[in-house]
Amino acid sequence: MRKNHRKKVITKRSWNILPLAIAGIGLIVLGVAAAVLLTGASPASSPAAQPGQVVPQEVDYPAPPLALVDVNGQSVALADYAGQVVLLNNWATWCPPCRAEMPELQAYHTAHQEQGFTVIAVEAGDPASQVQQFVEEYGLTFPVWVDTGQQALTVFRNLALPNSFVIDREGQVRLAWSGAITLDVLEKYVTPLLEE
Repeated sequence: MRKNHRKKVITKRSWNILPLAIAGIGLIVLGVAAAVLLTGASPASSPAAQPGQVVPQEVDYPAPPLALVDVNGQSVALADYAGQVVLLNNWATWCPPCRAEMPELQAYHTAHQEQGFTVIAVEAGDPASQVQQFVEEYGLTFPVWVDTGQQALTVFRNLALPNSFVIDREGQVRLAWSGAITLDVLEKYVTPLLEE
């Protein structure tokens, strides 16, 4: 008698676990689907969807006024670049991701400067002599500004380094991101703004 009762209990318990297992698997599938939808990523999408790769966010607000000096001590301002597409990049010489993206920014600048595009690299805090040494070491040809007071970080309201903002020909900030960017992502997101 006992053996039959025990078999019924085991069978009944296994049937109670089955709905929970199915529900758990369903929740996992829903979680993965939600993550894909929320991030806009798909398993076989563009280079922007690769893990760890920075993707620019679309924004739309007037570029804040900013006036500093360049590595040669000359007064410069964002207003000097009206009518161009500008990628303003806040960075520092000591920042590894900043250093990593500089060749990418230089390559993009070289490829698109004839289209009325420029990178403006605003170094956050180091003296001009140290910044100039970095410019020479990396062979940078775009404007490099010195920001010992970190004004650009303040007016753009982003203290993370590196961070970048793309300003269109009308002076509107259209793209923003934090972190090192790659050439293929710049081509995908910034190049369409050059064609407007």
